Amino acid sequence: MKRDFRQIEWDQLVEEDCRALVRLAAREDLEREQDWTTLAMVSADREGSAHIVARQPGIVAGMPAIATVLDEMDAHVEVALAVADGDEIAAQTRLATLRGNVRDLLTCERTLLNLVGRLMGVATLAHEYVEQARGTSARIYDTRKTTPGWRRLEKYAVRCGGACNHRTGLYDAMLIKDNHLAQSGSDSQQAADAVQRVRQFAADYTGPEQLVELLVEVEVDTLDQLQAVLPAGPDLVLLDNMPPDMLRKAVEMRDSVAPQIELEASGGVSLKTLREIASTGVDRISVGALTHSVCSLDIGLDWQDD
Repeated sequence: MKRDFRQIEWDQLVEEDCRALVRLAAREDLEREQDWTTLAMVSADREGSAHIVARQPGIVAGMPAIATVLDEMDAHVEVALAVADGDEIAAQTRLATLRGNVRDLLTCERTLLNLVGRLMGVATLAHEYVEQARGTSARIYDTRKTTPGWRRLEKYAVRCGGACNHRTGLYDAMLIKDNHLAQSGSDSQQAADAVQRVRQFAADYTGPEQLVELLVEVEVDTLDQLQAVLPAGPDLVLLDNMPPDMLRKAVEMRDSVAPQIELEASGGVSLKTLREIASTGVDRISVGALTHSVCSLDIGLDWQDD
């Protein structure tokens, strides 16, 4: 595979984002006060255990977040994981066992289940898209259409589902989109001129960042634009909202002019349309639905008799 965007693993940046989200979630639930129901119902020294269980089949994601939630909420609870991120599981699979102070367990419960359920929902949907494209040359990518504050975590979950990460933000690639071009006209040659302009900007830039290392991608929505932009040598061309017959012609054009440039199909992609798009020969398909239209997986906490 040619050069690609950074693929997100569970690293320090993801961990820091997770902690920030947990702090916000804890404030939502507790408002710097107490879980009064639990304080009224449970003695301070009571110990217990519970299983985190997936009520639905899916793909595991977010297991490192469990310990992060417990630590950030200062819970006196130990966790033993039963699965790993990326595992495919059946309904009623035990994900982890929690053991410790019952007050702490009850207070953390909803924050923990919300976080893991969301990440597993993203991973499970990403897996469905990957399976739909299996046997073709197309790889599935996410987009920046993420939940504010959740981007690294959601993109990590996409990876757990077997799909790939597009750029993380505005800082780690140069993507010339239609609105960059619209400000000064819309002729076919303009996209090619824009590629040359950003390449020259990167070469002339004298700041601490190495901009020449950034991938350059340009968005086109007509075959005339594609024909004009291929000789300019972008790393990627995004084919926006092209129907399958046009995508096939775009692939033929690319193969004859600049086979080293990868083509990315985007716009209106769903599980129903994916297979036909993937069969056109494009290299990548970016899918906003992986993060903007996902349903959380149903995750529950089952108490155990000690």
